[in-house]
Amino acid sequence: MYEQLPTVPTSEELLNKSFRRASRAKDNESMVQNAGNILSDNLSNLIRKFPSFENMPPFYREMADIIAGVDRIRISLSRLGWASRQIRQISKEYVAQIKRSRGLDTTPARKSAFGRFSSVMRSIEKDLLFLNETRNLLRKMPTIDPAMPTILIAGYPNVGKSSFIVRITGARPEIASYPFTTRGIFVGHFKRGEQRYQVVDTPGLLDRPMEERNDIERQTVAALSHLQGVVVYILDPSEHCGYLLQSQLSLAEDLKNWIGLPMLIVANKADILRFGEDRNVPEMSTETGQGVENVLERLVSLLESERSAEADKTSPIESEQDNAH
Repeated sequence: MYEQLPTVPTSEELLNKSFRRASRAKDNESMVQNAGNILSDNLSNLIRKFPSFENMPPFYREMADIIAGVDRIRISLSRLGWASRQIRQISKEYVAQIKRSRGLDTTPARKSAFGRFSSVMRSIEKDLLFLNETRNLLRKMPTIDPAMPTILIAGYPNVGKSSFIVRITGARPEIASYPFTTRGIFVGHFKRGEQRYQVVDTPGLLDRPMEERNDIERQTVAALSHLQGVVVYILDPSEHCGYLLQSQLSLAEDLKNWIGLPMLIVANKADILRFGEDRNVPEMSTETGQGVENVLERLVSLLESERSAEADKTSPIESEQDNAH
């Protein structure tokens, strides 16, 4: 979605580029015209290459809002548009002035134009720096295929979500034994026969009101709110994650009530503490691999059931359309 975003140069880089190219022109009029065109065109191109947030899928828009702030991005882009127009106007004024000064030394006019170009560009330096930082962050966001069967991993921090995606996909997100290690959404893939599946690892959630959640948690909420698939909610009954089991179960109940997706609750760290088979919760250990394959098969089965149900919903309509023809 964001991988094509270009590097955003600094104002100094753009000024150096424009003045260097303008210096090759044969006269002051052409130098002002060329420098103005280069600056204005570069700013306009940067604006065009940023996506329209109104037309993108809600997940990507919300992620951009969490990471950088959509309104702030829009404001900075609008300031680039203002600068582009200002430079066009300055260029037009000084080109006209130089044309009226035939036979006179027009070097002072060219220097004055360049000075005003510089003033406008430096007034948007913070916007250029912000947009480049935003570009670097957005480009790290993985692409999620809405047509591919998807498993979403959720749970408290440090319960083994990232270890689970490593086990089933071989992908390597950052993993460490402290909370909130997963700083963003991470995607891995695996195959069953010819079918490819994607697995979305989300940052840890805490059982607390939405207004108290940080930006890392909000990324998980965005994924669970906007993506389709099945959810595997991982518990740590041993509480080695640093959170009470009761809090983890309370969050699982909350998620069931609002995500609207099939959810499988799984107890991890079975090599440390068994959860109890009478609870009807599959057990696994992402550390040893025990039970992981069984959990994966159950998730794949859930996905297949969902796909079959969707197919059944659409088939009567398709049949009516076929009959109409």
